[in-house]
Amino acid sequence: MLALTVLMLIWEGPGVIRDFQISQNPLVLEDGDVQNGRCTTRKLFFTDCSARLVYSYDGRNYDTEVAVMFVDFHTGDYETGVVISADNPELATISLGLDKLWNRIITLGTFVLLLGCMSLGPLFHAVRIWGVKRHLRQPALLNAIPVEITAFDRKRNILSVTYNDKIANDRTGRSAYTRMKKGEEPLIVGDANGKAVGLAVRHGKTALPVLLDDRLQRLALTEAERNLALAPFARSDADQAAPVLIGQPRKTMSIGGRLRLFFGTLLLIFGGLVGFWLWYVTSASTPFQSPGMDINNLMPTPLNKWGCIQLRKRFGQDRAPFGCVADDFTSWKY
Repeated sequence: MLALTVLMLIWEGPGVIRDFQISQNPLVLEDGDVQNGRCTTRKLFFTDCSARLVYSYDGRNYDTEVAVMFVDFHTGDYETGVVISADNPELATISLGLDKLWNRIITLGTFVLLLGCMSLGPLFHAVRIWGVKRHLRQPALLNAIPVEITAFDRKRNILSVTYNDKIANDRTGRSAYTRMKKGEEPLIVGDANGKAVGLAVRHGKTALPVLLDDRLQRLALTEAERNLALAPFARSDADQAAPVLIGQPRKTMSIGGRLRLFFGTLLLIFGGLVGFWLWYVTSASTPFQSPGMDINNLMPTPLNKWGCIQLRKRFGQDRAPFGCVADDFTSWKY
């Protein structure tokens, strides 16, 4: 995840910074040549575009490659041109990149934030585990504490157990995991809130408790000391017949609840689309805003007509956008 974060910054960061600089004093070149322009949409709405820009300015020739990535629901071709910085003419981009600049900034920021948080969490946990293992090499007082078993999984004779330190008197609320070899089981001492409770020990002031196995093989004890320590946990024959680890029943949502969640989600999405459409036809700064054009085009005829009329009141001097264009692909159909 950390590598993906760095890769995303290296891949998109310089282009976003370049286009932000261009946006401070942009200059559209009517004779600029956009070559090998190509846009590809992935995962339904992630679009990346690339092109080669060849242009001349102030007696000098320039040739550069640009690539932009943004989130868009648009289908079909894009219309774009060459835009340079009037202050630094070697900085060039496509007009589409400037139109989607804030879209790109938000997209890049969201990706970096999510991937960065996803990488920092495991890294921090790994550092904490390393610190605990380092302290475990030194002698310290062991304090017995109960821990809640939250998950377990057995694969290839290895039992992986996840547990949470949230029911002890000096609880920290931290989660930890351990792997037990073939024949080892966690020492279960009861249950709480429908989950098994295992016995763990806190080694001195280490951050994470260590889960004990049911035969205390994880502790350096003599056989006599081990038998003495296990005596309080001896079970009756009936208890011993019961399985140590059992899957906890999970609460399932009723059919009515699922239907309410499904239709509530649809209603939320529909409300968001209608709200965005109303903003587009009444307040957008440009009629060529996507996905506003696409949503307007999908509206029923009466709503589409009303929306196009609102757009024409503000942008009637320009050519019509997708969704309001007539058969000649230029004039307004309403």
